[in-house]
Amino acid sequence: MSSTPNSPAAAGSRGNGIPRVIVATTALLTFISFWRAAYYAGGEAEGYIGKTAPWFILAIMLFSYAVRAVYVESCSMFVRGGVYRAVKMSLGGTLAKFSVSALMFDYILTGPISGVAAGRYLAGLTDELLQYFHLSGPLASGTISFIAASFAIAVTLYFWWQNTKGVAESSEKALQIMKLVTVMVVMLIVWCGYTIAVRHSPLPPWPYPRNLRLTTSALGWLAHSSLPHTFGVLAVLIALGHSVLAMSGEESLAQVYREIESPKLPNLKKAGAVIFVYSLVFTSLVSFFAVMIIPDDVRQHFLENLIGGLAMNLEGPFIIRLIFHGFVVVVGTFILAGAVNTAIVGSNGVLNRVSEDGVLSAWFRQPHKRFGTSYRIINIVVALQVITIIISRGDVTFLANLYAFGVIWSFAMNGLAVLVLRYTSPGQREFQVPLNFTIRGVQIPVGLGLITLMLFLIAVVNLFTKPIATMAGGAFSVLLYIVFTISERRGRHGGASPVEMDQFNLELESELTPEAVGARPGNILVPISNHYALYHLGNVLDRIKPGRRDVVVLHVRLLRRSASGENELEADQLFGSIEQQLFSQALSMAEKRGKSIRLAVVAANDLWDGILRAATSLQSSTIVAGRSNRESNEEQARQIGEAWEKLGDAKPQFNLEIHLPNGDKLYKVLGPHAPNLTANEVNLLHRLWLRFSDAVAPLEMHHHDVVHFALEEVQKEMEEGHEDIVVSRLRQHLEANQKKKASKS
Repeated sequence: MSSTPNSPAAAGSRGNGIPRVIVATTALLTFISFWRAAYYAGGEAEGYIGKTAPWFILAIMLFSYAVRAVYVESCSMFVRGGVYRAVKMSLGGTLAKFSVSALMFDYILTGPISGVAAGRYLAGLTDELLQYFHLSGPLASGTISFIAASFAIAVTLYFWWQNTKGVAESSEKALQIMKLVTVMVVMLIVWCGYTIAVRHSPLPPWPYPRNLRLTTSALGWLAHSSLPHTFGVLAVLIALGHSVLAMSGEESLAQVYREIESPKLPNLKKAGAVIFVYSLVFTSLVSFFAVMIIPDDVRQHFLENLIGGLAMNLEGPFIIRLIFHGFVVVVGTFILAGAVNTAIVGSNGVLNRVSEDGVLSAWFRQPHKRFGTSYRIINIVVALQVITIIISRGDVTFLANLYAFGVIWSFAMNGLAVLVLRYTSPGQREFQVPLNFTIRGVQIPVGLGLITLMLFLIAVVNLFTKPIATMAGGAFSVLLYIVFTISERRGRHGGASPVEMDQFNLELESELTPEAVGARPGNILVPISNHYALYHLGNVLDRIKPGRRDVVVLHVRLLRRSASGENELEADQLFGSIEQQLFSQALSMAEKRGKSIRLAVVAANDLWDGILRAATSLQSSTIVAGRSNRESNEEQARQIGEAWEKLGDAKPQFNLEIHLPNGDKLYKVLGPHAPNLTANEVNLLHRLWLRFSDAVAPLEMHHHDVVHFALEEVQKEMEEGHEDIVVSRLRQHLEANQKKKASKS
């Protein structure tokens, strides 16, 4: 298991003073979708600034690369916390709370705008199909909005339940979605290129101030002012402000950084470059193609369904365009639905981080009795998202206006924080935003300063041009700031540690080893995650004899629930109130039985990957786990087996025990081992041996020869191209056995 140089570690029990706890980390790169903005950013921008919108979308996408550099520098300094941690370290707790409030506004709205946009695409496809098959006329706008809002609520509730259960997002599925997106983008580019060549479509009007068509809604409180018409620079800033939606998702870089493998910073840069190319090509080209291909009068009906409108206006037979429209909608639904989940995960992570810092009380992070997740935070986030969807009535434009507030202000505050840290925390960094000059020993960060200035200019202009977003975002930020402040003060007055909670000494170790933990090889590893379900630990403590074998109690801190990552994980960031409560309960159980235990925490992106790598490092012989509340016993065993297969070449063998709450136990062996044969199988083997012994006499034959011969015959059949037949016979055999078991029960 990979670990970081400052991973804390510990072992011991109450009798040895304050117990020590070992914390090690391992994380995998996960795919984060940055391409959802392509489905609504271009249309929303054009609705405010006219046909020049594609040029401003392109400018924002190019500018996003500079903003990404700010986040890379921030990641190189901080571990978890993202904007919150950076602002707190540079500007103090007050502005940090305001910043995280704006970021929460961003996350809260990411789900609704993505869900409603997906619903709009589905409704548009439904409308096309109904008209094509002459089942009805065009759907009313109210009906389309209702479908969009209903779909968004359904998707949000689905992911609420998935996050409540703690079901991990699949990197395999994410990879498949990425492949689908790539196929769709390539097809779209080729087809659009052909259409433009056939029609000789001109480029959109150049982005000169005189070509901007700023509507009254685009100017907001500046509608009756002559400033936008007098100062071309102001008009350009207004246009950029209405295009800033295309730059959403940068905060997720911190999440990627937490999970990326070593060497972290170079890999983050590579990931950022790939994401930049994808988003630049997809988002900006969609906007250009839409203006160049869809007629002006038609395009106005597709501003909230831009790619769908593009698919239906390409050159080619209508039925082929309709099929491609369906493909676009399927891919878009996957992307946008995934963004709904990302919003919930991100919100949960941000609020967990501020809760760990004492800004929110531990009440918010109390684990679910069954699933062990921070369900109260998830419930609050989802409730706010559902209310937002209902208020929006399926209007993407309304949500986009609100969403832009959180996007631009979270960017601006992070830029300012990193700029201030250049002076308050000077010194060498793994990475710095380029364009730095030194005059008389003082560094002048020109690049970082220009990026921050541009972000604040756009943010301030948006305050005046998006009145609804300004009032709603401001009110939300102030309200959340008040909640943070009151909760923080109550936490201080009430004391930091709950009653009957042990204090733990977090010591730094380079890696997780038996010596660091204080356990001998061959120990028993007991993973725990829910203090309401520690029956398996109790069973182990009841049967173990003091001095015979050591017991290591392990908690896996799943990093995916956080919204951001850092260069190094500090002890107090990985060991919070949940871990304190878990280990306090475990020590209490051990003390009552007069037994000693060792304690360890690993931070991992996957539960069983973290457990098995910890068992490998600790040279454990047995792993004892409780029954999963999310999967069946067979599914849990399958997931454990898959995680074992993903270990390195030198895979150690483990005895696995899965304890059930009723006292029953399932025993498995991870790794190659002799099968447990039933009496029927042994009798069948013996009968075959007797029969073959007579047939091959005078040659000597043993029982294992029968097994070896049978296995080689099966392998030979498969190598001769009859694998399907073998699998079919095997399936019939398994189904027959299941029927026998069912009839007996």
